[in-house]
This record gives sequence, structure tokens and C-alpha cells, in this order.
Amino acid sequence: MSFIKIVQQATLPYWTGSLQHPFIVELQAGTLSADCFRYYLIQDHYYLQAFSRLHQLVADHCQDSALKQLMLTGAADLESGEALVRQQFFQELQITADELAQTPVAPTTDHYIAHLYRQLTIDNTAIAAAGLYPCLWLYGDVGQALSQRTSPNPYYQRWIETYATDELQAEIQTTGQVLNRLYAASSPLDQEQMVHAFVRSSQLEYHFWEMAYRQEQWLAGAVQ
Repeated sequence: MSFIKIVQQATLPYWTGSLQHPFIVELQAGTLSADCFRYYLIQDHYYLQAFSRLHQLVADHCQDSALKQLMLTGAADLESGEALVRQQFFQELQITADELAQTPVAPTTDHYIAHLYRQLTIDNTAIAAAGLYPCLWLYGDVGQALSQRTSPNPYYQRWIETYATDELQAEIQTTGQVLNRLYAASSPLDQEQMVHAFVRSSQLEYHFWEMAYRQEQWLAGAVQ
């Protein structure tokens, strides 16, 4: 069975859960709290900084030319696409540098970034790329699903349109083909680790909606 088919089956609950999560449902309906969306943008800013850097790091260590090019293209697209849209949101919603500095990286964001970096410790860039893939694929599926109906909130609609493009769908398909090939050429242990990296990232994508929706904070601990 191909890598794509294996992980599709393994992560169906998180894919379905993402499309049904209140953050996504309310975003399309235009009823999502502005504070939730603001918190999401700040946490996603932290995540995307690491995500872009990870694409470059994987590219730097790639022996496979096709995967290397995908990683370089992904890093460039982040700068001209998602990152640019986030900058515009920050300006329009007046999310300042002070507010960003005063909003710590949430536990789930921290966990997700740490998980992605952990894959770099394994000497197979296909495993690291497998961990990065759910973000691309899931957001493409969310964008396609939500594009069937316009959100009455212009900010939320612009967010949807960012991920409802033919270009993103083409990138998803090409990346899947490359990962299928690399999976088939990997050892059983590395195959297992590719699947694990993908599944854990999918779980954390689902947790990310919950984190933003609840504006997750670090627990304060006991008072001394």
C-alpha cells in the first residue's frame, strides 16, 4: 500500500475532526470570535516561522533532487503567500510587536514545532518531509471544503481563499507522489517513522484548532 493511502486511513479522525471543529465551522459562518482568530494568527505566526525554516533545513540535507526542490519551493511560497497574508492581517487588525512579544508560544504550538524539529534528528529527510506534509495537505482540503460557501466576514473569507487555490492542490499532489516514491524505497523502520511523523503532525493540526479556539495558556502551577 502506498504511503498516501496508509496515512489517509490512519488520520481520518483528525481530518474529519478538523473540518467539523468549531473553529473552522464558525470561521466559515462568520461567527468565530475575533479574539480566537487573533490568537490563532499570533500562534500561527510562531509556527510559520519554524515551518519555513524547516523547509530550508530539509532542503539543505536532501540527496533526492525532487524532494529538495519541493522544500525550496515550499519555503519560497510561504514567504510570498501565507506569510504575506499574515503580515497584512497583522497590519489591518493592529496586532503590534508589543502584543506579539507579550503573547507566549502556546503549549500546542510549542509541541508541534518541537515535533517537527525532532524529525531532523533521524538521518532520512523523507521522514522530516512526511512530518511537514499534513499542514500543506490539510489546509488545502479545508480551503477546498470552505470555498463552497462564502464567509460573511471578509477576514475569514480571505483566509479561506488563501488555501482554495489550484496551485496549492498541485503542490499537494506532487508532494504526495514524491513521498510515495521515497516511502517505497525506505527501510521498514524508516517507513514506520514516516507514518508516525505524519500521523503525529495530523494530530497536532487538530489540536491547533482547539488551542486557538480555547486560547490555550500555560498552567500557572502551584503558588509558593
